Amino acid sequence: MRRLYFASLAYMITGVLSGLFYREFTKANDFPAGQFTQLGLVHTHLLTLGFIVLLIVLLLEKVFALSQHGKLFDWFFWLYNAGLIVTSGGLVWHGTLTVLGRESSAMTSGIAGLGHMLLTAGMVIFFIILGRSLKTTTIAAPAAQRVEA
Repeated sequence: MRRLYFASLAYMITGVLSGLFYREFTKANDFPAGQFTQLGLVHTHLLTLGFIVLLIVLLLEKVFALSQHGKLFDWFFWLYNAGLIVTSGGLVWHGTLTVLGRESSAMTSGIAGLGHMLLTAGMVIFFIILGRSLKTTTIAAPAAQRVEA
């Protein structure tokens, strides 16, 4: 559970800093306000897919003990995080080139696509783990809802 907490915290910090970088980098390079660049997507990707999703996984871990699935949970954790890092890195690279007025190559899009594939693989494994946990876990009703005989 601690690694989920620290990963979520790291994504929250990185997400906020990426928003700051986006604002200051576009200002410093006189990039027209409102014009699209993928730098703006990094902030939301890191905060949503990193910070929020991993907080939700942390809550599900607390309820369903998802990590009891050992190596399968490790595969989810590392594939998902690798995918998010690669995707975000591709967005930063592509967005930076856009702000600087340079063309990006197909390789940049390919790397971002690879990151999305890793994210998808991580999510598939997560749902396998969650499905298995739902089959084996029973959740007791809160004390206030229990009916005594």
